Amino acid sequence: MKIAPLAAPIRGGLWHLVSSIVLLTFLCAAPLRAHEVQPAVSDVTIISDTLSWDITLNLEPLIAGADLDGLEDTNASDQAAEIDRLRALPPQELEQAFRNYWPEFTRNLTLKSGDADLTAQLEGVEIPDVGDVDLGRQSVVRMSASLPAGDAPIILGWVASYGGLVIRQMDGGTEAYSGYLTSGAMSDPIPRVGVAEQSRMDVFLEYIVIGFEHIIPKGLDHILFVLGLFFLSSALAPLLWQVSAFTLAHTITLALAILGYVSVPATIVEPLIAASIVYVGVENVLSKGLSPWRPAVVFVFGLLHGLGFASVLGDIGLNPAQFVTGLIGFNIGVELGQLAVIAIAFLLVGLWFGKKPWYRAYIANPASIAIALIGAFWVVERTLL
Repeated sequence: MKIAPLAAPIRGGLWHLVSSIVLLTFLCAAPLRAHEVQPAVSDVTIISDTLSWDITLNLEPLIAGADLDGLEDTNASDQAAEIDRLRALPPQELEQAFRNYWPEFTRNLTLKSGDADLTAQLEGVEIPDVGDVDLGRQSVVRMSASLPAGDAPIILGWVASYGGLVIRQMDGGTEAYSGYLTSGAMSDPIPRVGVAEQSRMDVFLEYIVIGFEHIIPKGLDHILFVLGLFFLSSALAPLLWQVSAFTLAHTITLALAILGYVSVPATIVEPLIAASIVYVGVENVLSKGLSPWRPAVVFVFGLLHGLGFASVLGDIGLNPAQFVTGLIGFNIGVELGQLAVIAIAFLLVGLWFGKKPWYRAYIANPASIAIALIGAFWVVERTLL
């Protein structure tokens, strides 16, 4: 059967489009995780007329003046070289650099009791020895502030350029306030006695957003895995079988890991997640459809991805009083993110070309090969580089 005259140009154009997208994705993906930006985690204690605020964070990007708002990797910052230099400093020198930076740091904090601004006092800085300079060094800044008379609640936060901030109230028992702040948001008012109340719906919605953001835009490895499932076949049934297996699996390990029953180092999990991307991409090319073992293999890989999701909640933490609510919300957010990836892929590609006789040869296979190559690069990067 001869190809219509317009088919070749169309296919050629599609090939160039897919190739360009894949190349751009590869170039953007290359530095992923080497200098990953993590949220700072802080503990707040209010005793009598004194507030204590301890923040565990990466000091180097802040001292260097990097803008971490929406940044996933410090390699993408204009201050990347300075951040790397600071990471190589011994603890005493980095502490002195931070003490010199302290006036700027306090100007970028919000620390209020009602309408009154509080003055933060530096109580100490704990900086570990130099380790792998490709990884963020977790230092601890300990601060205190004297509270004015009265019972006005406390509001905490910092500027958007400092990135995400987790605030945990430590003196309120299991009902204590816990918040994940982004883009310069402020905490809820924290009472001096008792706890800041959060409704279950507030917590539920907050963790849906966190889960969704972990897929779009932050979870490029998870996005590629889901796209690998999508490109196996344009038919709905194979996709549903795979997504169902993947969802069930990562739900299981996410819950087990957060509950503390399962713990696997990221040095093992991350390379295996990359290897799962390689597998689905390669099998898409070699197979002729959904094989009997594919859902089982996807289930196993889903267990790994669940451990990856758990590391995010490990960094952010879950409010113990509303543990189940937050966990369910996060998982729903992840699912919504995955469904959004599939929906976008379907609207851009599957809807228009999924039933074309040349879809597999000219779109699905090239995209799957590119996905596998990116996954292979990550395997090497996460094990050898």
